[in-house]
Amino acid sequence: MSTEPKRPLTLRDVSEASGVSEMTVSRVLRNRGEVSDKTRVRVLAAAKELGYVPNKIAGALASNRVNLVAVIIPSFKNMVFPEVLTGINEVLEGTGLQPVVGVTDYLPEKEEKVLYEMLSWRPSGVIIAGLEHSEASIAMLKSAGIPVVEIMDTDGKPVDAMVGISHRRAGREMARAIVKAGYRHIGFMGTKMPLDHRARKRFEGFTEALAKDGIEIDDREFYSGGSALAKGREMTKAMLDRSPDLDFLYYSNDMIGAGGLLYLLDQGIDIPGRIGLAGFNGVELLQGLPRQLATMDACRLEIGRRAAGIIAARQQDKPAREMENQIILTPTISFGDTLKRR
Repeated sequence: MSTEPKRPLTLRDVSEASGVSEMTVSRVLRNRGEVSDKTRVRVLAAAKELGYVPNKIAGALASNRVNLVAVIIPSFKNMVFPEVLTGINEVLEGTGLQPVVGVTDYLPEKEEKVLYEMLSWRPSGVIIAGLEHSEASIAMLKSAGIPVVEIMDTDGKPVDAMVGISHRRAGREMARAIVKAGYRHIGFMGTKMPLDHRARKRFEGFTEALAKDGIEIDDREFYSGGSALAKGREMTKAMLDRSPDLDFLYYSNDMIGAGGLLYLLDQGIDIPGRIGLAGFNGVELLQGLPRQLATMDACRLEIGRRAAGIIAARQQDKPAREMENQIILTPTISFGDTLKRR
C-alpha cells in the first residue's frame, strides 16, 4: 500500500484556515504592516494548529540574507563552549535571530568547509572562535558583507570585531601568583598546541613571566585527544615519577587538573604545602571536588553575551561610534585550596 507524499503547507492553507487573505497572513507572519489584534490572533492560531513554518529562504531572496547567526566552535566535547553558546542564546532570544552551530574539531581545513557551507545560506552574522584561520577562511570572512565576531581571544588582530580575554596575560598572571606563593619547581601539562592557539598563548605568557624571575619549567608533557579526569591522573603520576622534586603543577585546563588533584589526594600528598596545582577555565562542574582547584575564570558566558550583542546591534544599524567592536574582558584568579596565598 503506497501513500501520497505530503506537500508542504503554504500561505494559502493558513489563509483558508483563518479566513483572511494571503497578503494579510504574510503581514502577520512577517510582523509587518497594519493588522488588527483580532486578525493577528486568528492567523497565528491557525498557523499553529496547522503546524505551518514560514519559508525563510523565499523571504530572504529580497534581502539576500536569513535570520541565522553562524556560530563556529572547535568542539562540543570541551566543556568551555556550551557556556559560550548559552550566553549567545540569551542575547539573541527575542531578537528574531537564531544561532546555528558548526564544529571544526580544531582543524583549519574543517573550519573552511563549515564556514563555506554556513555562508552559503547567507546568515546575518558570524561568531567564530579564535583569531587564527586559514587564508581561505579569512578571505571568506572579509568578503561576507556581514558582521563577524571572533571570540575567546584578543591576542591578535580581528577581521572585524572580537570579544575575549588575553590568554598571554592570563598565563602571566598565573605565573606571578605561583612565584609569589613561593613555588620554584614547576611542571606543566597540556594539550598539543599547534592547533590549540589559545592554550599556546597561555603557555607563552606563563613561561615568559617565569623567566623574568629566573625560573624555567622543570618538566612538561603534552597530550592529544579530549580532556578527561583519567588523562590528568595518568599524566600527573608519570610526571611525578620522573620529576619527584616538583612543587607545583600547572595544567592547561581544569579537567586534567582535577584528575591530577584526585591522584594527589589518593596518594596522601599535602596540598598545597608539599605541592600546589592550578588549572584554567573555572569549570563550575568541578566545584563538587573534595578540594577546590585553583583556576582562572575565562569569562565564557560574558563572551557569548557580548558577541551576540554586537551582532544584534549591527542588525539595528546603530552608528559605529555607539558600539564596542573590540572587547577585552579581564579574567580573575581563584586560589581555591591548591594555591597558597602570600
